Amino acid sequence: MQAAHIGIAVQDPNQEKYLYRFQSAKRFTPASNTKILSCYAAMKYLPEKLPAAIITELDTAVLLTPTGDPSFLHPEFAEQPLFDKLRSISKPVYLNTSVWKSGALGSGWSWDDFSEAYMTERSCFPVYGNIIHWFQEKSKKENPSFPGDTVDLFIYSVPEVDGPVDFGKPGDRFDISRNQHQNTFILKEGKETNASSKVPFITDGMKTGLKILIDTLHKTIGVADQSLIQAASGMATDTIYSRMTDSVLQKMMHRSDNFYADMLLLMVSQQKLRSMDEDAIINNIIKQDFNLIPQSINWVDGSGLSRYNQLTPESLIFILNKLKSEQPWERIKNIFPSDGVGTLSFYKERADDFIIAKTGTLGGVICLSGYVKSKKGKWLTFSIMVNNHNTATSLIRKKMESLLETL
Repeated sequence: MQAAHIGIAVQDPNQEKYLYRFQSAKRFTPASNTKILSCYAAMKYLPEKLPAAIITELDTAVLLTPTGDPSFLHPEFAEQPLFDKLRSISKPVYLNTSVWKSGALGSGWSWDDFSEAYMTERSCFPVYGNIIHWFQEKSKKENPSFPGDTVDLFIYSVPEVDGPVDFGKPGDRFDISRNQHQNTFILKEGKETNASSKVPFITDGMKTGLKILIDTLHKTIGVADQSLIQAASGMATDTIYSRMTDSVLQKMMHRSDNFYADMLLLMVSQQKLRSMDEDAIINNIIKQDFNLIPQSINWVDGSGLSRYNQLTPESLIFILNKLKSEQPWERIKNIFPSDGVGTLSFYKERADDFIIAKTGTLGGVICLSGYVKSKKGKWLTFSIMVNNHNTATSLIRKKMESLLETL
């Protein structure tokens, strides 16, 4: 820890008084503490229910304008109102992809993590979370009499995308990897009876997602040209809603879901700017909502995967205090994890909430920012940021908890 860069700030927001500061005006890589900013934006600007898509019905066709809803056909959500609506439409459906103004991968993301589930590509109309779920299931009779008595079964949870599947040599663990530039996958059989793995697919704009959706929906969906988009301009629209916004925000914050964080920020962009433009919405929120922030910040994505993000402990306290002043406290407590829950499960759970906060972890980075209850029952705002460490993560977390307990 001696070689690490450390910044700490603790404030009593009622008195607007800092109780402790150490290098709190310096910039640090925040990792997933960046999700606090995305959460603020989503809580403020997204409606009570997530808009799944905007439907415009023309005489001979239906224009579908996506909103970036990451829950569409996601396996953890059983109800899919938009999918039900699409099945009921008899006219040809065309997707308006002109609203997409961002990249599939964020600026400053580690390129060699392309096959990891935590770095899923973004798109204007995510399908199945833009990820393929793979499952290995093995059944073996106790005394097989011939090879057919042994069954190895590999299952996709989404329709097959382009490219051959290579069943690699068996190993100790079930493992899936993807080619960097193609939707081709290498499967390595493991010794487990049941195992699963998630791997992002290359979105290729909307080509892969549309191919998968068409296969699931059993009807053709095309990409709208400019003439169709122009013809729909000014016509009455129908917004289809998917689910409660807070239910997705809670999952995002409790397990630190990068894909949800990036897509929810892009959904805010669609709501405010009528396009999914990551740079534009970040600049808009900084100028409109964070204009009084104590130090300038560098904010480049919704998830915190980028090392280009730079925040100070004091700037995080400003945003946390602003969130607490604008949103009901019970809503914040429902969305943020508390000690013993989600990414805070490594802190001992107490009868009453002690910490309500967001973690942040990258290689050499550990951050924790949120609210902590003092011995007098006051909720203090805090931010602890550690960069460039080479110490065991568990040790740093214990030191953070010890610091908070002294309050």
